[in-house]
Amino acid sequence: MNTQTVLSWGRVLREAHQMVGLSSRHQPLSLPVQAQSVLPYGNGRSYGDSNLNPGGALLLAGQLDRFIDFNPATGLLRCEAGVLLSTIIQLVLPQGWFLPVTPGTQFVTVGGAIANDVHGKNHHVAGSFGNHVLQLELLRSDGTRRVCSPQQHTDWFAATIGGLGLTGLITWAEIQLKRVANPFLDTESVRFHSLEEFFELSAASERDFEYTVSWIDCAFTGKRLGRGLFNRGNHAPAVLDTRLLPPGLPNGVAEPSLRVPLTPPISLINALSLKSFNTLYFNKQREDVVRGLQHYRPFFYPLDALREWNRIYGPKGFYQYQCVVPPERALPATRQLLETIAASGMGSFLAVLKQFGEPASRGMLSFPEPGTTLALDFPNQGARLFKLFEQLDRIVLDAGGRLYPAKDGRMGAAIFKAGYPRWSEFKSYVDPRFSSGMWRRVMEQS
Repeated sequence: MNTQTVLSWGRVLREAHQMVGLSSRHQPLSLPVQAQSVLPYGNGRSYGDSNLNPGGALLLAGQLDRFIDFNPATGLLRCEAGVLLSTIIQLVLPQGWFLPVTPGTQFVTVGGAIANDVHGKNHHVAGSFGNHVLQLELLRSDGTRRVCSPQQHTDWFAATIGGLGLTGLITWAEIQLKRVANPFLDTESVRFHSLEEFFELSAASERDFEYTVSWIDCAFTGKRLGRGLFNRGNHAPAVLDTRLLPPGLPNGVAEPSLRVPLTPPISLINALSLKSFNTLYFNKQREDVVRGLQHYRPFFYPLDALREWNRIYGPKGFYQYQCVVPPERALPATRQLLETIAASGMGSFLAVLKQFGEPASRGMLSFPEPGTTLALDFPNQGARLFKLFEQLDRIVLDAGGRLYPAKDGRMGAAIFKAGYPRWSEFKSYVDPRFSSGMWRRVMEQS
């Protein structure tokens, strides 16, 4: 065990932790007596402090990274919780399988995907990651182990899916994969000019397209408010139309190799660069609808092509704000959010708007619910940014929505408890030795 400074992915929080290694899933937890609390830590891709434990210890769950079993005939995979999604893809894709749900980065662990019940571009079809977990093992600080599933220890299963690592250490999990024919997706990019058009496109696309997501321009008001690019796609069939393959290396596959080499002295994202970039990006395609075959990496993981992209926000880092608002309030609330962000002169070109569907999440604290979700990155500007967040919080609360804990680094207790009404029920499943900076904040504990 040693002490190490750990950065949040948003690079705002920098905290010293005692680091506890895990050598085997079969061994009992050896928790440091002097640590106030412990928390599992995977690959560190949570943006704020939901995976940090200031003043306590982190269990290095990423060290549990072994495959246990894979059936290439059925797509049933069992692996330790520290296995990265990227490693799973490398194993199963050549055998005709893919992840049933994947977030915007492949560099997260299975345990992290479960603990945050991550979602992807296909929520309206497949729900969130927890919907495809068949069972998992939970190791508690008292040494007890529970194999949890929708049929066994169902309450513990519901608490652990989306449970932010607070119910104990997930040692292994079994997930059902999705059959695919090749690494490509048949995609369309559709330019839209208003929020009303976005909602029309979403409704028209949900039946015929498994994956839908939009980039939206958050820099302008007036006639340019709510414009963007709507991306939709399906896994490509076995027989490909080679005319649609992207140029480049064989099969149009480009290995991610670029890296931000250093942290610039100031954020490269500001009002001027944001408006310029957004204008260029909106007009990047010559036609209103562009169809093509796209490799899975740029389609699902565009930011993974630029390693350590989180450095571009400078030494002060950035916050992400992701919310979901229910369908009946989605249009006016989203408009109000975008107007408020544009008027502030803050925001990011990394602005994502999409629809969540009806599949119900299994977790007590799962973020996805039917409605519209908006996610943006904001350079850390201190009090000025927190004032904007307070305005956005009021809009989300008034609309009956909630914020995503995996992306959060400052949510208060009131908005958390309003957005997650099962928090009190969940609290009884929290391991007494486990905690996080985020959990203490939303429970108003020092």
